[in-house]
Amino acid sequence: IFTGSTATGRKVMEAASKNLVPVTLELGGKSPVFMGESADFAKAGERVALGKMMNAGQICLAPDYLYVPESKQDEAIHGVWQGTANMYPTLLDNEDYASVVTDRHFDRLQDMVADARDKGAEVIEVNPGNEDFSSTNSRKMPLTILKNVNEDMKAMQEEIFGPVLPVKTYGHIDEAIGYVNEHDRPLGLYYFGQESEEREKVLARTISGGVTVNDVIFHVSMEDLPFGGVGSSGMGSYHGVEGFREFSHARSVYTQPKIDVAKLGGFKPPYGPATEKAIKTMMK
Repeated sequence: IFTGSTATGRKVMEAASKNLVPVTLELGGKSPVFMGESADFAKAGERVALGKMMNAGQICLAPDYLYVPESKQDEAIHGVWQGTANMYPTLLDNEDYASVVTDRHFDRLQDMVADARDKGAEVIEVNPGNEDFSSTNSRKMPLTILKNVNEDMKAMQEEIFGPVLPVKTYGHIDEAIGYVNEHDRPLGLYYFGQESEEREKVLARTISGGVTVNDVIFHVSMEDLPFGGVGSSGMGSYHGVEGFREFSHARSVYTQPKIDVAKLGGFKPPYGPATEKAIKTMMK
């Protein structure tokens, strides 16, 4: 079993193939959040903020980007902003908020934000305490919301794995479904809204490793649900009985009775009427 990036997962699978070692891959990807017109944007924003700020976004199931109705974009962004501020009034000395794991990864995230800004995105830092992050080497980074993103930006091309949140807008939910289907299958997919017909449309017309409705990440916490990816987000699943089956080999053992089953079934030469009867039965 390997947990990590898709690029490394390909190498693991290639290496395992030389010895025909079975592989289970849990790879992540760009997990989208669909917000419907009927969503409670304040509650949804707080839940997205919780999932995105947990371990500073360095979780394989962290929501990667938001897809919101055009008319609700500011309300959705405010919900995330306020939710973050409620949970993290300060960041630098807050033991509840993690640092980015390495200098290399921190620089990658900073470059991603700079790339988005240079290509026309509006950058919104969620910094409730108005703290100065430039004078510290703690690698703490405020949640950075990217508005007006496009496909040329690194933030929309790579798994973010950090506290950066692009926001896309749609005129009709079908646009969001089409966009997700044009890209690699995500490990997680999240839908917020109260319209059951719209929810079922999103779930029926998309493919992902797993789904949480009206929250993010939580499907991984249910031990009775299989957890795993599909396509570029991985293969195989575990948790509960699925985990036992995934990492076990079910060896079949058959004991033949004393009677001559092959002869009775017409499978033993010389072939004759019993064989013809067996073939006719199979051809029905």
